[in-house]
Amino acid sequence: MPAASTRCPYCFGRMKVKSVVCESCGTEIRSNFVHSRLLQLTPAQQKFVARFVEASGSLKEMANVLGVSYPTVRSRLDRIIDVLKGEEPVEADRRAAILDAVEEKRLSPEDAAALLARLERGEEPEEDQQS
Repeated sequence: MPAASTRCPYCFGRMKVKSVVCESCGTEIRSNFVHSRLLQLTPAQQKFVARFVEASGSLKEMANVLGVSYPTVRSRLDRIIDVLKGEEPVEADRRAAILDAVEEKRLSPEDAAALLARLERGEEPEEDQQS
């Protein structure tokens, strides 16, 4: 089962949680739900936060665990901090998030190229696509 996120896994636009369903009896509640700030993170960012806590907040340990450089870990953490502060991702952050998604095999290189081209043209996801 995929982790919950309020970011679209395809275009990284905002998504709204409008329905929750009981697994036991099937009761469904529809509304515009308020969500945890942690759900604003992508599933990969949520996983990063869990690993970061398990590593006692050590960026050096995270670099070892993830097999990436310290500056890469620092950059990922900085993007997470920006999201939690409520700052909209700027173009460079979106570009980095797309490249991270390719690295983590959550997005194909072809889809990433299309998204990067849209960013280059200054296109944003349409509001109705984010509902």
